[in-house]
Amino acid sequence: MSEVSRFWRDPALPFVEARCVADGRQVCYAAHSHESFSLGIITGGHSRYLTGDAQHEVAAGTTVLMNPGVVHTCNPIAGQPWAYLMLYVDLPWLQAQSFALPSATLSTSTALYGHLLEVFAGLFDERSPAAKHALLVALFERLPGLLGNTVPARAPTHPRLEMAAAFIRAHRSDAIDIDAICAAVGLSRGYLIRAFGKRFGLTPHSYLLDQRVQYARAQLRLGRPIAEVALEAGFADQAHLQRAFKRHLAMTPGHYRDAQS
Repeated sequence: MSEVSRFWRDPALPFVEARCVADGRQVCYAAHSHESFSLGIITGGHSRYLTGDAQHEVAAGTTVLMNPGVVHTCNPIAGQPWAYLMLYVDLPWLQAQSFALPSATLSTSTALYGHLLEVFAGLFDERSPAAKHALLVALFERLPGLLGNTVPARAPTHPRLEMAAAFIRAHRSDAIDIDAICAAVGLSRGYLIRAFGKRFGLTPHSYLLDQRVQYARAQLRLGRPIAEVALEAGFADQAHLQRAFKRHLAMTPGHYRDAQS
């Protein structure tokens, strides 16, 4: 029987990781975001994909794309089975390749789907790190053409809301509350909560938790102790990190840290 979820990582390629999920019914997420650029392919069944304020039903053959910081979920429809492969690529590496983030959030291109299947197969097999690096470079060189859309993503902006999000990111490990955020950006509590949710898809508190989970995820990739990471990320203890991590990423911190391809 296939594992429900497994990861591929390579210390020689620390800017990227991949995930294979054989049964998406057992891997369900709360709304969350990633610091990395993420793209995935649905390899079986159907699921519901929510990105920003748009909702789609996606099926096998569909590619989904998530820019850094974009809140999203992708979960089963009424308990129906589905499966997928995901790729997470760190933004600094993409910027070094002069890759412009796409505006597309999904694609039904068979050429793109087929190319991504080849990339995942190459990452999960026994090729050398150099060969896998070449696969990734070729993917991002070809991606704009395969998508047919090279316009950079531009989200509607509100300067004070952007300031609030930046304040949260800068203080994600600190003991901040809604009053501290309001004071920093000059907005009332009621307005900030309403407008922030519309702009980012999460309340300020949920956004803070998401940022802490992202920080913990990056540290756990380095193999650090869970309890130490929990406190450093701003959680009261390991149990609080455990609950938040599982809601956001559908796995425990220990599973994620110790996962192997």
